Amino acid sequence: MHNGHSGIFGPLVILMGAVFFSTPIISNPITPQASPLDPALAHRYFQEAEALCRQDNGKLWGVSLCGPMLFADPSTRRVVANQGDREGNLTREGDVFVGKLPDKLRVANTAVDWAGVRWTMVLWPLPEDKHDRADTMAHELWHRVQDDIGLPTSGPSNNHLDSLEGRVWLRLEWRALQEALKSSGAKRRAHVRDALAFRDYRRSLFPSAASEERALEMHEGLAEYTGARLSGRPRLAQAVADHLKEAEKTDTFVRSFAYASGPAYGVLLDEAGVNWRKGLKPENDFGLLARQWYLVKPPRDIKAEAEKASRNYRGDLLRAAEQEREDGRTKLVAKYRARLVDGPVLVLPLQRMELQFNPDILQPLETFGTVYPTIRISDLWGILTVSGGALINPSFNKIQVPAPADTSGRTLQGEGWTLQLDSGWSVAPGERKGDFTLKKGG
Repeated sequence: MHNGHSGIFGPLVILMGAVFFSTPIISNPITPQASPLDPALAHRYFQEAEALCRQDNGKLWGVSLCGPMLFADPSTRRVVANQGDREGNLTREGDVFVGKLPDKLRVANTAVDWAGVRWTMVLWPLPEDKHDRADTMAHELWHRVQDDIGLPTSGPSNNHLDSLEGRVWLRLEWRALQEALKSSGAKRRAHVRDALAFRDYRRSLFPSAASEERALEMHEGLAEYTGARLSGRPRLAQAVADHLKEAEKTDTFVRSFAYASGPAYGVLLDEAGVNWRKGLKPENDFGLLARQWYLVKPPRDIKAEAEKASRNYRGDLLRAAEQEREDGRTKLVAKYRARLVDGPVLVLPLQRMELQFNPDILQPLETFGTVYPTIRISDLWGILTVSGGALINPSFNKIQVPAPADTSGRTLQGEGWTLQLDSGWSVAPGERKGDFTLKKGG
């Protein structure tokens, strides 16, 4: 989820506990509407969402996407909902219910439990374009029901997609998918075959790639596919192909790639004339489904097949560009390692966290975890706001920032971060000399 719909390149993501959600990026950048939140306009959008659900009538996933929904203004925390809550926090105002979110609840595009109700929360303002707006709402409506249909939330980082080889073969897969979406018959099948060759070869290079990619595609990929499918967008296959082309320009793919691959494979499977969604499980894989329904046999030599096919998609120029990026990434990794690993740090435990960040700018840091250049975290110990980079470990149970010069007071500051420390928590010496950590009490 993110603080405002920002088009293809700017989804922010919110994690609650270890659960990862995000927001659709297939739609075009928007022009903000008038703010503050307008209850009358919100009511019209609720009607659009209900009409979208009725038109679908459970055909996509076997369940209705309709349900409790609210629009939230991140600047004021005001909300307008399509129904009341169970704790009396919302007040009826004409055809809608209005109120304000508590400070501890993050305002984001998400599925959220609040005031005794499981809500679809969507940030205000919504896109002005009706297709973009439907895309956004359908994406988030799917997140609210995904657990009910046996496709639970999942958010592995897919750090291999920030490496040179990971990026090269992912971009080649996307290029083949673009051509498949724009063609038909034997030509489409040939491009699907190439896409699967690139996909399989990439996964052969990284031991955990298949499971990590599958998990995110069966989460955000399906949500984004749902948004695209129910958006009412004309010439959907072409729109999805255009989105793939733009997605190649994203700074990092580790948490955002599924937004592009999900709609691409979903639409191609739809156009194969099969109900691939029926009985879908988390262990299913888009690549295996496409291989099955497009009758593509695995090649005997996957590396040779992938390298041969890459010539059809300007693979040599792509690799040269990615090598230049890799050289810059190496320097950035060295800088982050010096600040967040080798130097003195403040380590904060992640227990009941709620995190908000931009998945398009994350930076894997060797075996130490992932750097979040900007992030805002609410946890039992308070609120951490980072503008200069923070490191979350692979187990996702701690985050560290450069050590502060002064550890007194309830507001702590360091290089590129601020911590509002709750009562009942204090700073204590860490494991290494010069490090700090948080402890309860004191």
